[in-house]
Amino acid sequence: MQHIVIIGNGISGVTLARHIRKLSDHKITIISGETDYFFSRTALMYVYMGHMKFEHTQPYENWFWKKNRIDLVKDFVTTVAPTDNEVHLASGTKISYDKLVIATGSKPNKFGWPGQDLEGVQGLYSKQDLDNLEKFAPDRETCKRAVIVGGGLIGIEMAEMLRSRKIPVTFLVREKSFWNGVLPAGESALINEHILEHHIDLRLETNLVEIIADENGRAKAVITDKGDTIECNVVGLTAGVTPNIDFLKSSGIELGRGVKVNRLLETSAKNVYAIGDCAEQHEAIGNRRPIEAVWYTGRMMGEALAQTLCGKSTEYKPGHWFNSAKFLDVEYQTYGWVFSERNKKDHEQHFHWRHDTEKICITIAYDKESKLFLGINTFGIRMRHEIFDRWLTEKRTTDYVLEYLKDANFDPEFYKQYEDQIVSKYNLESGSTISTRKKSWKRIFSKT
Repeated sequence: MQHIVIIGNGISGVTLARHIRKLSDHKITIISGETDYFFSRTALMYVYMGHMKFEHTQPYENWFWKKNRIDLVKDFVTTVAPTDNEVHLASGTKISYDKLVIATGSKPNKFGWPGQDLEGVQGLYSKQDLDNLEKFAPDRETCKRAVIVGGGLIGIEMAEMLRSRKIPVTFLVREKSFWNGVLPAGESALINEHILEHHIDLRLETNLVEIIADENGRAKAVITDKGDTIECNVVGLTAGVTPNIDFLKSSGIELGRGVKVNRLLETSAKNVYAIGDCAEQHEAIGNRRPIEAVWYTGRMMGEALAQTLCGKSTEYKPGHWFNSAKFLDVEYQTYGWVFSERNKKDHEQHFHWRHDTEKICITIAYDKESKLFLGINTFGIRMRHEIFDRWLTEKRTTDYVLEYLKDANFDPEFYKQYEDQIVSKYNLESGSTISTRKKSWKRIFSKT
């Protein structure tokens, strides 16, 4: 019976452990110093906002681990010694393994800002980050203002959390428009407007220079490259994340930004693997980035590696790109690839539609010559993942996608639908004459 040791109890490591147990009787040990038990990291914001308690973020009862013979060790790994097949813990304990899996996730980026390690300066990733936010920003009386540094999904989540407790927020974004390295211009502009409507002080093309400390070593203000001094009690560092791999620097395992792995998620060290946010593919898979800090890809890596560790060699194949998020009140979904103007490919053309008054829009990317459908972004309209996944696999044209766009709509019953307006604008711009139609569900999912 092999002993499989997993460092990290996030979605990647726990998915791996669960699937190994379904497939084998291997001894499984999960090591994590963050929390006693696995929790849903994406739900942390809702704990702070009062929508749920922390225990509600734990999908498994505490007895689950013992019943499934998954040993939990609450400690931090300080060193990995592949030549000895050992990991060394902060407590001084050593644990031997037959197979080791590194699933340590990410940590918030820091770029050497003066004052970045002061109390009240933090990211939004771990349970400890949530605890610190409760400590330094429990209410508006304690926290007169917060400054968030860096646009993107984590930044907007942190802004929403703080605003839920009426705490004023200043948002420093270095780009000319919010998340414009990812979103096309029309969508980025929509989110700019939405942020301002929520009384968030959005400052574009503004960089953090320094964080100033008070007499107790806590953050009391920030200085920007515009020369402004903004008084605050909390500084949120949300300028992206980086793999949490500092403890591996002396291990001899090949590292890049993350732990280098092949398609089987093997590292350069024998019997050592890496999955999730900390894993970096030697070569990117299609248009995907070599490192993907996305919940569902971590889960998929865990599922694939479980097969390999239980005797069925299985490559990691993430399939078509998709993701979803929420910008305050606006739901966002993306399927396939829709690049921003900065990163758009030469062959890529965009069709953009936006509602006249509501925060609702879509952008469709397609090939200029063949009209092959490449991807779609939607804001304020829910779409069906399985439909777009199928259309991408079937290499449908944009005309086909728009003709049957109603099939993909997943908004609740009685919600207003906009497909006719969308197609009307597309016809006007492209010279097409398509009309919206709808198939029966039986036909949509039939193999013929």
